[in-house]
Amino acid sequence: MENTFRIPQLLLRYALGITFLTPVADRLGILGAPGTGNIEWGNWNNFIDYTSTLMPIFERSMVNIMGGIATVSELLIGICLIIGFKTKYVAIGASLITLMFIIFMTLSVGIQKPINYGVFTASAAGFLLSFIPKYHWSIDGFLNNKSDSGKN
Repeated sequence: MENTFRIPQLLLRYALGITFLTPVADRLGILGAPGTGNIEWGNWNNFIDYTSTLMPIFERSMVNIMGGIATVSELLIGICLIIGFKTKYVAIGASLITLMFIIFMTLSVGIQKPINYGVFTASAAGFLLSFIPKYHWSIDGFLNNKSDSGKN
């Protein structure tokens, strides 16, 4: 049964990891300039402007800090999911951070935005991924195999 989940768990890790890395690249201007293609923000200031609408009770300096924390968190989550490092815990973190996004977005701009951006799906995907027993083709799998071979 365990072999059945090898490819789906890998695809889920990659899809969720990319889901976290793409907005980071967008807000850092890596994907293109504001207003071009499917660029949501295109730079840090546009991202913070949008984040300010989600957190209207905070001063801009605090929003900048929180945006920075979210960005670093998303970057680390995305990378760790793709390489499969501490996957169970990172998947739980992914689920929790997206749940927080759902709450802030729903309270400030309504339920439709988190639905449109797939935030509910990302949160559920992280939660599901945290329940997979073994992460094949990952650093976790490599480390587990290495420690298992040392016991023989």
